[in-house]
Amino acid sequence: MVSVGTQSHNSAGKADKDQSADNIRHDWQLDEALALYNLPLLELIGQANAVHRRYHDAGRLQKNSLLSIKTGGCPEDCGYCSQSAHHDVELTREKLMNPTAVVALAAKAKKAGAERFCMGAAWRKVHDGKEFDAVLEMIRGVRALDMEACVTLGMVNEDQAKRLAEAGLTAYNHNLDTGPEYYPKIVSTHSYQDRLDTLAKIRDAGIALCTGGIIGLGESARDRVEMLMVLAAMDPHPESVPVNMLVPIEGTPLAKAEPVDSLEIVRMIATARLMMPRSMVRLSAGRSALSRETQILCLVAGANSIFYGNVLLTTPNADMAADDALLEALGVTAE
Repeated sequence: MVSVGTQSHNSAGKADKDQSADNIRHDWQLDEALALYNLPLLELIGQANAVHRRYHDAGRLQKNSLLSIKTGGCPEDCGYCSQSAHHDVELTREKLMNPTAVVALAAKAKKAGAERFCMGAAWRKVHDGKEFDAVLEMIRGVRALDMEACVTLGMVNEDQAKRLAEAGLTAYNHNLDTGPEYYPKIVSTHSYQDRLDTLAKIRDAGIALCTGGIIGLGESARDRVEMLMVLAAMDPHPESVPVNMLVPIEGTPLAKAEPVDSLEIVRMIATARLMMPRSMVRLSAGRSALSRETQILCLVAGANSIFYGNVLLTTPNADMAADDALLEALGVTAE
């Protein structure tokens, strides 16, 4: 039987922060990672829940709010994305928002209970100038609200990463999407190494990494596990690992992708939790398609963060009132 060692959490229900790092690994092999992923589901969830309780407060969940600050017209050709200029999608392109308006929406999100405010711009890469300066102003404004600030802007250079850090950026989102072998089948305008290079620059600047992937792109279980292995090989592990389920968008190459069983996202979350015990595992896009019961399984399996709000960038998200009712029923403290 494949297993990951655990210890009991303390009487307050919070992870013991002074524990040994013996179970923090960066050397996962494909056969053992696949063996974890393919465990009987109840066994997998049980092991993941034990590790989750060791390293985290299982009664606490972080709410994140996500805003598209510049919409559409992206020159990249990611096959799943509605914001690509390569795809014939019904989407209104919008220029970069005004920093004052963005900070006002962040304040509204905080009032609704969000702890982290994430801002996404549909760019291939960051260009120096007025727009980047405006993003830095947004970051400073969000941080002044005593909120965590995260952005996803595409590729950055070393100086830009440093300026983001100086503005107070908490985390930078730059997803790997899938495993390295499958990646060229979903995008051709940049490479997997381009993604890794950007993540390295962000980490070197002292900014936390938020990087994960999407299931339902036509990939295999092996592709999913290989992506988790790339993430788990990072030292330290990424601060955040978002796990998304494809939201098919009419007009994109993946609009007719074969749906995956919703329990696969439970497997993905549980395996991510076992391989990266300290990371925040974020139940992200596609949650609106999951049943209440499947969402509960995701939380039991180790997800400790959700995106809160009716829209994620340009795709629908779970209803906020339904989220509130679910968390109340579970007795979970959301921050």
